[in-house]
Amino acid sequence: MTRVLVTGSAGFIGGYVVQELLACGYEVVGLDDFSKYGRVTRDVDSDPRYRLIKGDAGDADVVSDALTGCEHFIAGAALIGGIAYFHANPYDILATNNRLTGAACDAAIRALREGTLQKVTYVSSSMVFESVSSWPSCEGDERLTPPPKSSYGFQKLGVEYYARAAWDQYRLPYTIVRPFNCVGVGEARAVRDAQIFSGNLRLTMSHVVPDLIQKILKGQDPVRILGNGSQLRHYTYGGDLARGIVTAMGHPAAENEDFNLSTDESTTVIALAERIWQKIKGPDLPFRYIQDPAYEHDVQVRSPSVEKAREILGFTAVTTLDEMLDEVIPWVKDAIAIGRI
Repeated sequence: MTRVLVTGSAGFIGGYVVQELLACGYEVVGLDDFSKYGRVTRDVDSDPRYRLIKGDAGDADVVSDALTGCEHFIAGAALIGGIAYFHANPYDILATNNRLTGAACDAAIRALREGTLQKVTYVSSSMVFESVSSWPSCEGDERLTPPPKSSYGFQKLGVEYYARAAWDQYRLPYTIVRPFNCVGVGEARAVRDAQIFSGNLRLTMSHVVPDLIQKILKGQDPVRILGNGSQLRHYTYGGDLARGIVTAMGHPAAENEDFNLSTDESTTVIALAERIWQKIKGPDLPFRYIQDPAYEHDVQVRSPSVEKAREILGFTAVTTLDEMLDEVIPWVKDAIAIGRI
């Protein structure tokens, strides 16, 4: 049975990835220090094919131990939060995530020399396209445009340079995956996230979808929107992203390639908010909103090309936005009721 190490396995996307790997028949080792959400219990914890290690993914020796016997390594550990967190902690994001990436590469190079590891799949970000000026963003555009202005986007671009440099010098095979705007359940209030208020409500999530849901469920009217609401996003289901990541990990044609993983459906923030409003409040109560000042690094357009992933991997994100909202809205409602958010 093929064994896979996933760092950041207790995180938002990491949880979906572990679930997908197990469903596909892999044996999984997870490594996480629980610094984002604290210890979170998941259904997969009881699976005999899953072993969860509490440890620092920024320590190459810890990662090396976890990699023992693993053929694949999904390097997903990262310090990440909402857009307010990007602005409040730019140095910590840059320094910590560089340490995590360096440790992942150091440990992987050791494992490659020992003859067990086949490839590293690096989880990058759509933020590498922060400075592009034409859309849709294709794989390779991130290297032809100015670098990202935010420390998070710049560091994620650095992840991709680490991946290619480790191949150039040590012949460590890689695949780079870039998730776009993950939507799903299982997220909680981050332990270290910034204390940000939107009107009378404290923002509790790293992603816009659950935050808009909790605003409307808690009665905010008019709904407060960050910026003018015209920001364009491709909201992609966490289960679809995990399927794309696992497919890219195991696909022979993915070696030393990079892929945008995303739905092809674009939605503005204001259209998203209105759709959530109608699902919660119904069509008879008019939707109203007001604008809060935008953050500096609130990118106006994130719109990827998905052709490469479809043609090479056969990957398409199939979950519609309505299907995502129908799953996430009741989950947020229950999480509010029990005080999770």
